[in-house]
Amino acid sequence: MNENKNESKSLRVAYGEALAKLGAVNDRIVVLDADLAHATMTNLFAEKYPDRFYNFGVAEANMVGASAGFAFEGFIPFVSTFALFGAGRAYEIIRNAVAYSHANVKFAFSHSGLSVGEDGGSHQSVEDIALMRAIPGMTVFVPCDPLETEKAVNAAAALNGPVYIRVARPVCPCITGENDPFVPGKAAVLKEGTQAAIFATGLMVAEALEAAKLLENEGISAAVVNFHTIKPFDTQTALEWAQKTGAVVTVEEHSVIGGLGSAAAEVLAGLAGFRFARIGINDRFGKSGTPKDLFREYGLTASNIVEKAKELTRDH
Repeated sequence: MNENKNESKSLRVAYGEALAKLGAVNDRIVVLDADLAHATMTNLFAEKYPDRFYNFGVAEANMVGASAGFAFEGFIPFVSTFALFGAGRAYEIIRNAVAYSHANVKFAFSHSGLSVGEDGGSHQSVEDIALMRAIPGMTVFVPCDPLETEKAVNAAAALNGPVYIRVARPVCPCITGENDPFVPGKAAVLKEGTQAAIFATGLMVAEALEAAKLLENEGISAAVVNFHTIKPFDTQTALEWAQKTGAVVTVEEHSVIGGLGSAAAEVLAGLAGFRFARIGINDRFGKSGTPKDLFREYGLTASNIVEKAKELTRDH
């Protein structure tokens, strides 16, 4: 296992490495996968702890049902597959077998969002956050880089109850620090600013930071807030930065319906004086293409964040 924590790597690799580390210090950790261990990278755990790894084949609903049984017997199961198959195909079992009874199950679904790339719209889950966020009692983490992915895994294991971790496929640089706190339900301010606040999550945090640099070059001071936890949502920080700047742009690699943008809008609704815009996938399915081309096609870029921020700050 590579010990260089600050290197660029895929978040799914960071997830697999974090699981393997966690398995060494907690023998209650078990891992369940649906015949995709070499894609979700749970194979790293399976190689070290084969007696605590279970491959359920292409039977996601059965896997989730079994995970509840593991939880009731005192284990801490981590359940992995692609986001579309987990959050979508197995939704009803997650809801009724796990969340309804507040079973201590952790879901970490990879290959989420448009960044699945050439696999196309049939495999690009753009609604998984909305589905998981709507389930009562479900905590939702969307880490932005490899370090934050490891912290999300450890935080999930420490929490009592169901947790969803959204795991991305692309290789990402580390934009957070090893010693930066990861507190469930508490957003992290990565950059301060006075004229606009960019609320970002997941892979869009890096784009938000780049956008803030570009805005500074044009004389616009923009804060960047990393909402690594979508639920419970950090209402206090959202309100604080909306009040400080008067303008909020949310950006996410997910539908604008039900994700970060919706969570922020729910907090800010009815409050006078705020200017607000959402950047995300606007009621569309994905399509086949490279992640870079898809991000440009769907407006998930630093340049589009800059334009939205400029619109909100114009004449103010």
